[in-house]
Amino acid sequence: MVEKIGVMICGHGSRSQAAVDEFAVLAEKLPAYLPDNWAVDYGYLEFANPVIRVGLDNLRAQGCDRILAVPGMLFAAMHAKNDIPTVLNTYAKKHGVDLTYGRELGVDPKMIAAAGARVKEAVEAANAEHGEMALQDTALVVIGRGASDPDANANVSKIARMLWEGMGFGWCEVGYSGVTFPLVEPTLDHVAKLGYKRVIVFPYFLFTGILIDRIYGFTDKCADKYPEIQFIKAPYLNDHPQVLETFAERITEQVGEIIPPTCGTCKYRTQVLGFEAEVGAVQESHHHHVEGQGAAAPGATVETCKLCETYCTGECRLDMDHHHHDHSPDHGHDHHDHAHDHDHAHPEYPHAKHPHGPESARRK
Repeated sequence: MVEKIGVMICGHGSRSQAAVDEFAVLAEKLPAYLPDNWAVDYGYLEFANPVIRVGLDNLRAQGCDRILAVPGMLFAAMHAKNDIPTVLNTYAKKHGVDLTYGRELGVDPKMIAAAGARVKEAVEAANAEHGEMALQDTALVVIGRGASDPDANANVSKIARMLWEGMGFGWCEVGYSGVTFPLVEPTLDHVAKLGYKRVIVFPYFLFTGILIDRIYGFTDKCADKYPEIQFIKAPYLNDHPQVLETFAERITEQVGEIIPPTCGTCKYRTQVLGFEAEVGAVQESHHHHVEGQGAAAPGATVETCKLCETYCTGECRLDMDHHHHDHSPDHGHDHHDHAHDHDHAHPEYPHAKHPHGPESARRK
């Protein structure tokens, strides 16, 4: 009897319908990169439907007795290391399913090639609009998501260095859209002092959403502040073929002879400078109460936010004493506002008050 293999792509989810739509497109394109007889489904950790559990139910209904799950994420931080495994482990135990969990996309030559292609698109568009400029006279800024996990944040720097050195830009800086430091505006303020007349701002993100709006919004703000500099907005990764190839590899490698280990420099497994207290933290998910809450949730859009005008700056997160990391900007409706009636607690990010971090979003 040949076992029927199912593939489960675990997305984060978003209050942005456009982001959810783009993730669904990626999930629909993926089967072409996998063996014909494998069933593929997907689900989200929070906000969007279907939730992960529904995708797993669908695969079981199709007779899958082995499920290969993979995080639909660039890097492994709390969601990939804690929240998704908790949902999967709970499900596998309850239903007696043979379920394995693969690596995040990570630092991979194919991902760097996809990123390079997006940066090249921006360079070509800038040359067409403003005239040719040598890459050595251009600065590159790579913006990552930002997490309370130095391992994930450091991977953005590695991607950035590979792009910088691979393409030959004059200078490169790394910034983040939230949680950590430096955020977009402090990063661009710094780059503006370096004397480069063209700055390519590249969001190392899979999909659109509130954070892409934020990155491009702060880029526009800095373009107004520094009119002598060309700020060029590069497109994010989206469903680039090499992104899809990497996803397929993260799935198929789970049935290979040597299964790659996950999370080498993980703050939950090993002592990482500044985060020593988090070794051995309990794996738990805090997302069950926002499963399936979509773009209709209160405060989910800029239009319903009292602080934002055209894009989410993240300012609404700053004065929530009980919850210090900018977990996912959702315009004033914090999905932890239910008074913590369940017993989980995440350690506070040690640099939550860094002047170039979320505090920099305060209106001066």
